[in-house]
Amino acid sequence: MPSHACSSFHSTALSRRLALKVGGAGLLGLNFAHLLRAAESAPKKIKARAKSVIFLFQWGGPSHLDMFDMKPDAPEGIRSPHKTVASKADGITISEKLPKCGAIMDKVTLIRSVYHTMKNHNSAGYYALSGHAPPSDDQRLRDSLDLFPGYASIVDRFAPARGEMPTAVSYPYVISDGSVTPGQHASFLGKANDPMLVLQDPNSPGFALPELSLPKDIPFERMQARRELMKVVDAQTKLMEQNATVRGFDGYYDKALSMLQSPKLRDAFNLAAESDKVRDSYGRTTYGQSCLLARRLVEAGTKFVTAYFSDSIGGQKTDSGGWDTHGFNNTRMFPIIEKYHLPMTEQTLPTLLIDLEERGLLDSTLVVWMGEFGRTPGINKNASRDHWPGCYTVLLAGGGVKRGFVHGASDKTGSYPAENPVRPDDVAATIFHALGIDPHREMRTLTNRPVVAAEGQVISEVFA
Repeated sequence: MPSHACSSFHSTALSRRLALKVGGAGLLGLNFAHLLRAAESAPKKIKARAKSVIFLFQWGGPSHLDMFDMKPDAPEGIRSPHKTVASKADGITISEKLPKCGAIMDKVTLIRSVYHTMKNHNSAGYYALSGHAPPSDDQRLRDSLDLFPGYASIVDRFAPARGEMPTAVSYPYVISDGSVTPGQHASFLGKANDPMLVLQDPNSPGFALPELSLPKDIPFERMQARRELMKVVDAQTKLMEQNATVRGFDGYYDKALSMLQSPKLRDAFNLAAESDKVRDSYGRTTYGQSCLLARRLVEAGTKFVTAYFSDSIGGQKTDSGGWDTHGFNNTRMFPIIEKYHLPMTEQTLPTLLIDLEERGLLDSTLVVWMGEFGRTPGINKNASRDHWPGCYTVLLAGGGVKRGFVHGASDKTGSYPAENPVRPDDVAATIFHALGIDPHREMRTLTNRPVVAAEGQVISEVFA
């Protein structure tokens, strides 16, 4: 049957089925138009390619030109001061400073044509964390219930985990640049869909979740009372600092109570159960142990883990901070990148992917490595690069995506997409699709306005 005939058949069949129901539905105050709208808004059934997502957010904006999209033939002042070397994947080159990453390029897909127009960290960060463009490119963009929820909360709403583990966990910071960056919580979906937020350093001695342990002098039966639970959560985790009038508080209590009873969750956070060899392989750093914790969480059943590279965009330190490096005045930046950012990536990313694969988890876990934008093709007078959303690279691995694959391309200077341009909206749609969630699933804002989970299109070419 021709495709157009097939489409016509399904449309006719749908209309007939709806028409047969209208008579009875009319008794309930419904009509054909209502039923048709309901049928159109029903979520599409999508086969999940991944069971979980590890979202490694590189706050501050890493330079694509100095890592995964080298331009060795570009003029001096644009090309990286680092040499370009071959990787394990045919046709993919990488910085000489990332040989271990080069050895796992046969496991990843690089999207080299991501772009948008937000040049400020908070607006670009919100775009990257939610997949929805902010109302303006404003560094003063503040968190608001008018803005969209982050990916983790949408997953929690439409594909919640079953069992003891929370659907979504975020750690070890609430990121900000002047003000808290939007897109880190459930926003208008309500607090019941907030990710579990852990503000402790996984690299600290004795890291665990004491806030999820019952006080010895309070029996569990008493904890079932909402007031007692409020006191414990408020005293032990400070999670009650957010506005108590936000919708979904009852669900929030239910989640907290469930977590208080979960040995499986506490076990997942017990990094001491890992051997010294494994912990050392990830690096005894906050970010390194955060990546290890991500593996333990998805192994235990969490569906969406967000690990932040840093709580700040970066500054004038050489041993901490995010990828923003143009704040050093009259100082060469590339040695600073070489000293901290690249070694951190070189240790954590290959270790995580190899560990996941050896445990049989990579095919079912989508790893997303991305920042809010890239860096300028031109190197400034301080031997650094500035903010550049015009084109940058996002790395995907596992979860059904192709291995050793490049989607899209930048132009000869890495300034703009030359092939297959991709927006953050499309990345968002692709993440949801991988988890079996219809990206165009409808949600409702606080004013009851219908919106979709992601306005972009699935990048189908990246899937095997």
